[in-house]
Amino acid sequence: MPKNKFQDVVFTIIMATVMVYGMVVYNVALNTGGVTGKTFLIALRELPVMVPIAFILEFFIVGKIARMLAFTVMKPDDRPQFITYAISICICCIMCPVMSLIATILFKDTKTFGTWIQTWGMNFPMAICYQMFYCGPLVRLIFRTIFKED
Repeated sequence: MPKNKFQDVVFTIIMATVMVYGMVVYNVALNTGGVTGKTFLIALRELPVMVPIAFILEFFIVGKIARMLAFTVMKPDDRPQFITYAISICICCIMCPVMSLIATILFKDTKTFGTWIQTWGMNFPMAICYQMFYCGPLVRLIFRTIFKED
């Protein structure tokens, strides 16, 4: 969707912010036993740490790997939306365990291999569904609104 490096940076910033915030809200809700108004405020505290990490990982490393992986099952002449879905799934498959590890190290009281695996296991279904059905479409809509093609 982005047509140049600047647009790629903007798209990745928006995606990282929306995706990280949603996943942090989910994890705060898991840790506190439910969702309240306070859940959304608590989640804001982790954004200054997690969004830059997510941006750097996705922009410089994961995005490239995800595209390569996606094109092992997709062809360049496949429908563009299916290519987008394949890349999004590959990004989730890489980012979820990595971000779960980082969150375990930075924010969990118990920093063990088991805690990381549990965090990853709890996050992965949510990350895929959130990315495919909510975050991805919303961010693409925001991006298309910002960079309208006349």
